Amino acid sequence: MLETNGSLPDELAKLANLVEYVSLDIKLPEHNAVSNWDDLFFREIESIKILIEKGINSYCKLVVQPSTQTDTVGVIAAKIREEIPKTSKMPLVVQPTSPLDFWVGKTHKLLEISEKAGEYLDVLTIPQVHKLLKLR
Repeated sequence: MLETNGSLPDELAKLANLVEYVSLDIKLPEHNAVSNWDDLFFREIESIKILIEKGINSYCKLVVQPSTQTDTVGVIAAKIREEIPKTSKMPLVVQPTSPLDFWVGKTHKLLEISEKAGEYLDVLTIPQVHKLLKLR
């Protein structure tokens, strides 16, 4: 199992024959992970294409906050569907950020985000289990 942010598709291609499962994070612009989010997203899409081409069991993961804009998630999901012909081979896991107390009274937002992504991709909504179990 490899958990990656998908930002290095060329390196991922080198590892492809060594892994059976991949969890690939899609960073939201609001995560401020890089100065050029569009470039990062392009590289994440390239990584997804490699995983599907190699037949590796994979899923994308999107960590969301109550402040995450539903439209932003919709744009990301639509772009993945546009770029990836076999989206049934790449489900999207929507993960509400921890602690889950952040979501008290805001579950409607999580459902709204999941439904918007579900217009384009197969979606699973799963909490950050490692945080629930107090693992790193």
